[in-house]
Amino acid sequence: MFSARDLFQEILDEDESFRLFCSIAAGGEAQGGWENGRIAALVPGSQRALAPRIARHGADEDKHGRIFHALLRKRGLRPVEVPPGTDYTMLLERRGIGLAHERLARRDPLTEREIIAYLAHSRVTEQRASEQMALLRRHFGNHPGIGRAVRMIADDEDNHLAYCHEELLRLAAAGHGRTIQRLLRECALAEIRVYRDVSLAVMDHMGRILGWSRARAAVLAAGIHLVHAYERLGGWRRMVRLEQPERRDALGGPAPCEAEPV
Repeated sequence: MFSARDLFQEILDEDESFRLFCSIAAGGEAQGGWENGRIAALVPGSQRALAPRIARHGADEDKHGRIFHALLRKRGLRPVEVPPGTDYTMLLERRGIGLAHERLARRDPLTEREIIAYLAHSRVTEQRASEQMALLRRHFGNHPGIGRAVRMIADDEDNHLAYCHEELLRLAAAGHGRTIQRLLRECALAEIRVYRDVSLAVMDHMGRILGWSRARAAVLAAGIHLVHAYERLGGWRRMVRLEQPERRDALGGPAPCEAEPV
């Protein structure tokens, strides 16, 4: 009844809905950039080889935030404050997933267990990001206004997911397999709940901006609950599987210097 393409096209066509979408996305990317930057600075000596890759991950997230701000400027729009119920990153933190901002603000090095927790959290959330960007790339990869931005971010998210697979497999081979699987399961089950709640909150805000009828809003909410039911019954397992990625050393080397797609 309502395809993902039609839904996003409606959001894209209206300034206020596009403004909210880009503001939410930019806020999440900025938080991710800060978190990865702090983690890179606090990597323990036993995992120092990871620091440049984590820093590269953070630089990519910062770049994505700048891209979303550039898309807003291109349309003469300013960002809006992100509604609390749509803050995916902070809602995950409140559920104890990943590393808390309070912990990252301290100066003492992280433990190896905390690095594993960071990578497990990233593997789950990057799965979501990679899937979402793949959907946008399929429908809007050639769009004259946002196509280049979509392709760039989608490629980065695929790299991030590949990096998480590779590093977690390395740590599993070093004897951390049980811890990794337990953390992945905890993260995945928490993430699917947060994703449902954030999706409902975002759709509620979009519906009010775009003037959706109660019937249409109800159908979209039902679709979100249906996705969550599928994920709760077993779809979450795709988020915890580990396999060697086709892209090896995806975050090796410095971040490429590319102009913002404005």
